[in-house]
Amino acid sequence: MEKQRSLFSGRQAIVDFLSNKWDKERHYKLRKHLWAFTDDRISVRFEYEWQHSATGQWYRTHGNEHWQFNAEGLMQIRDMSANDIKIKSTERKF
Repeated sequence: MEKQRSLFSGRQAIVDFLSNKWDKERHYKLRKHLWAFTDDRISVRFEYEWQHSATGQWYRTHGNEHWQFNAEGLMQIRDMSANDIKIKSTERKF
């Protein structure tokens, strides 16, 4: 079985990634809907809206996310697929 590659190495890399992401994605509002779960896995469908800090353009992002946790309860694997759609501010749901 091929070992999965990670985009991040260590917690600080994750903190840095999220800090940069949320600096760009202003007025972030998120909704997650539980899709399925087992002992160590969770799947959700998500949708969120945000405004790009540099352009002011609003977006709606939607997709699916799957997590697998290790015996200590820490995330071991995260798999996510998403699409960003440009929207007008008047089209916001959240």
